[in-house]
Amino acid sequence: MVRAFVHATCAAAVLAAGCSSLMVSEPAKISDGAMVAPNGMSLYTFDRDPVGQSACNGVCAQNWPPLTAPSGATRTGDWMVITRQDGVRQWAYRGKPLYFWTKDRAPGDRTGDGVNCIWHLARP
Repeated sequence: MVRAFVHATCAAAVLAAGCSSLMVSEPAKISDGAMVAPNGMSLYTFDRDPVGQSACNGVCAQNWPPLTAPSGATRTGDWMVITRQDGVRQWAYRGKPLYFWTKDRAPGDRTGDGVNCIWHLARP
């Protein structure tokens, strides 16, 4: 009986480990009321983006690089993946594409908030 329990417990652990590798974790977390990427860098939204699309291309995307999504990423909760004009896959939260700001130098920097009155910290 003990042996059967041990085998069942091991099997459950192996199954759980396998399943966790299939789950997609959220691409950002909340820090001081704003969204940050896994690297700790602040994320921003652009007022000119239509829901589910990015209007920031070319030079704009050089200054505001998108939060890219890996090829296997799919919609989960409020998170969705959009395809940009250049074919790059980008994370969006509640339909708003998310971006970095090149002038932020270190995790926690928020220098892009309010730029041209159209860029804002991403908030949940």
